[in-house]
Amino acid sequence: MESPFLVAEFPVRWSALQPSLAVPGLRLALAQAQRAVETVANQPLSETTFESTFLALENATQRFGEIWAKVVHLQSVADSPEWREAYNTLLPEVTKFFAAIPLNAELWSRLRAVSRSPAASGLSGVYRRFLEETVKDFQDAGADLSPESRRRLEEIQSELARATQRYAENVLDATNAWHLEVPPEARTRLEGLPAQAEAAARENAQRNGRPGWRFTLHAPSLEPLLTYVHDADLRRQAWEASAAVGSVAPHDNTNLIRQILALRGEKARLLGRRHFAECVLSRRMAGSSERALQFVLDFQQRCAARFAGECRELEEFKAGEMGGRPAPLAPWDLLYWAERLRRARYQFDEEVLRPYFPLEGVLSGMFEIAQRVFGVRVSARPPGEVEIWHPEVRYYEVHDEDGRHVGSFYADWHPRESKRGGAWMNYLVTGGPRSGGGREPHLGVICGNLTAPVGDQPALLTHREVETVFHEFGHLLHHLLGDVEVRSLNGVNVAWDFVELPSQLLENWTWERESLDLFARHYQSGQTIPAGVFEAMRAARKFRAACATMRQVSFAKLDLLLHTQADSFMGAVDLESAARAAVEDCLVPTEPKAPTIVRRFGHLFADPIGYAAGYYSYKWSEVLEADAFTRFRKAGILDSAVGKEFVAMILTKGNSAEPSELFRAFMGREPDLRALLVRSGLESEASEPALE
Repeated sequence: MESPFLVAEFPVRWSALQPSLAVPGLRLALAQAQRAVETVANQPLSETTFESTFLALENATQRFGEIWAKVVHLQSVADSPEWREAYNTLLPEVTKFFAAIPLNAELWSRLRAVSRSPAASGLSGVYRRFLEETVKDFQDAGADLSPESRRRLEEIQSELARATQRYAENVLDATNAWHLEVPPEARTRLEGLPAQAEAAARENAQRNGRPGWRFTLHAPSLEPLLTYVHDADLRRQAWEASAAVGSVAPHDNTNLIRQILALRGEKARLLGRRHFAECVLSRRMAGSSERALQFVLDFQQRCAARFAGECRELEEFKAGEMGGRPAPLAPWDLLYWAERLRRARYQFDEEVLRPYFPLEGVLSGMFEIAQRVFGVRVSARPPGEVEIWHPEVRYYEVHDEDGRHVGSFYADWHPRESKRGGAWMNYLVTGGPRSGGGREPHLGVICGNLTAPVGDQPALLTHREVETVFHEFGHLLHHLLGDVEVRSLNGVNVAWDFVELPSQLLENWTWERESLDLFARHYQSGQTIPAGVFEAMRAARKFRAACATMRQVSFAKLDLLLHTQADSFMGAVDLESAARAAVEDCLVPTEPKAPTIVRRFGHLFADPIGYAAGYYSYKWSEVLEADAFTRFRKAGILDSAVGKEFVAMILTKGNSAEPSELFRAFMGREPDLRALLVRSGLESEASEPALE
């Protein structure tokens, strides 16, 4: 029987994908893919064509990539000792396969010959783009290296894959290893905790056969505790546990960070680059590490004065409430006192919004916005009709205005110990137009770790969680609406500092009255958000905006310095001290000092590349999306004409053209960062850019 991992089913038959079958199934698929690559590499040089080389190679790797994507996905949402063993067994073999492709001298000689042929010079449009991008991919991956250097580069890629996977496992295991129990007789210690969070903690305790309340380091449990609980000692315990993730044996990531930085540095030197950041950024919108760092430092300079003022203001507020002189707060006090200051200033408690954001209502409203603005219709398949990997997962189909099935997706929104933290979107199948005519649908997945239902009460989200839902759906639309014939140029396969544009753009609809009224309705009464609450919510949007900006600046700055000055960090006696010194001027002063997130910074170290040397992309894309949203606000945020232009000029185009070209096509000009500065409260509204 054919391995279930090799069966191309849409939707996926998840029950057949068992960890015991993964290794033999993937090895068979790997062998098939390897033979297909060798067929391309071994064809007579005189008979090579664009179709028999570039397009044939695309087909040779595409199918295996989709098979492997299922394993990666299941390991991230259904982690178990069996899945972890299968994944870690396969990872070096899969990494070696992909790393060896651009280092295959025979294959490269044929691609290079075709790229220099008269026939290639006649290519245009997406095929020209594909040829150029593939040639650059091979060159950037070491295709022109000596045989000895190519062999070492393959080894580095495998070592990086193992080290980064171990880093991710340490973060997950350390997160799951801690919990805090509050017994029934200590109920008074939970004063201040919102009812939703208290009920969730009680249910968590009951599930684990314990009395009282149980808290974990998963965000829906941790954040309310740190933000609202009056008991400073409880906040301290939870904060210290969270801050220690990735830094305490047996889950200490310190040596893994040194190893990852060393391997990335060696890779860069083999490729003739000064450092790893130069490898990463040469083909992104920023173009160089110098420009990326200058972009980050510019934001730091712009918000430095306001940042210092916000820090002083919080210290003074606490001193005024508690008596005494202003002084740096303890790190476990920051969220708590910031929330108290926000309530005092705006008479606004974010928890008041929760009843207006039941998850199902948020989703249905978001889908309606997608239909009105972008012309796509999302419909859920009834539970039981389609196989899923967990009972909470839902499956949806997406059609365009012509009734064409453009794609489908799974949604998995709540935390589990078997699921990695954070929120993400990934693609399982890349469809799109086919050369022989017709179009195949895409398949994707969006995941999060949002507030779960409690008892008979639905999942009631915070506004930040609502933003997360819209954010991941923006990524998903980018994938599902991709309309590029070459699959590797489709959807989210774009420059990393452009990929966040659609996702961050979608977040804007969570802040506007007209769009909120489509989904923000009280789960019991059906009423929309009261005018006073909405006004307070909008007013509070810029609360401590400089601190929020500086937090992102600190992450981006640390990332770039780690990957441009890696030797100074690897050689430091204390890695944490070196990391802190690099971004000290971006951190809120506390006593004691809070550690950086370097040992739990999964964006940088949980993947061989990931966001390494690219975390600035969030702020870069934020400039793009804030500017782009000015078009929607001017025309009306539910205007379908502007929405369809965004679909046609951005979402469908993938990597078929330079991202700067796509942005100019939509906006009619270069990006202007003033829209973001105004939205963040760093400049006055009078400075917002004009449309052309």
